[in-house]
Amino acid sequence: MTQYHQKKIAMINDLSGYGRCSITAALPVLAALKIQCCPVPTSVLSNHTGFPVYFFDDYTDKMEPYVEKWKELGLSFDGIVSGFLGSERQIQIVKNMITEFKGPETKVIVDPIMGDHGEAYATYTEAMCRKMKELAEMADVLTPNLTEACILTDRPYKKEGWTRKEIEELAKELLAMGPCGVVITGMREGQYLVNAVAEKGKAMTYIRRKKIGTERPGTGDVFSSVVAGVCVRGGSLTEGVALAADFVKDCIRRSEELQIPVENGVCFEELMGQLVRYKGK
Repeated sequence: MTQYHQKKIAMINDLSGYGRCSITAALPVLAALKIQCCPVPTSVLSNHTGFPVYFFDDYTDKMEPYVEKWKELGLSFDGIVSGFLGSERQIQIVKNMITEFKGPETKVIVDPIMGDHGEAYATYTEAMCRKMKELAEMADVLTPNLTEACILTDRPYKKEGWTRKEIEELAKELLAMGPCGVVITGMREGQYLVNAVAEKGKAMTYIRRKKIGTERPGTGDVFSSVVAGVCVRGGSLTEGVALAADFVKDCIRRSEELQIPVENGVCFEELMGQLVRYKGK
């Protein structure tokens, strides 16, 4: 019998003390999936920036000496996951970290958080977009939304009217950059949200779930954490996306039932049993 090996993921993202997003969401989600979450904070905030006021401490200058101690200790990881990155320098630090820590079995999952609704975020310069393309090339799994997929491929964005053929062409172009798997997330099809899953050598898969409730902060972090956790546990990418889509939908429904304020994200704590029951490999 193969000896059980608990998995470890290095999670590179900001730390918001309140609001259920980024590392604050990833840590309990990965723990429920029986994975040790090892945070690499890019910044520290009192609460996410969707609130009217917040404390913010840029952690860029501390990231390299922080990671250097991991190198001195000879640590290794089964997964390396990156979320929002605030500067070219942070993106380069993540690239260096992947080069240093990626082993033969390490899964690199990049969530290229760059924009939404057809526009890059105000903090994202053209130089940062180019740097993010370099990081995307190092990913095993890439999870852009439609806006980010268009930015990464220099394709024009359309608010609506995308055909399945166009989505497949977009996904193929992203796969050609280097990843083995691509998930184009959160596309609208009438009353449904669709996640398109593309893997090299496999037919495209579409995971459709009926949209409920309102958009909430942190759902993308929860989604990508579940996908990363399933992939690191040895599950398929399609399996991870399906579990993530179901879990996020159920969390939104429960948050609406409990009348959780939108800025407080989703109350995933109420439904962690769904993740704990995941068997993996």
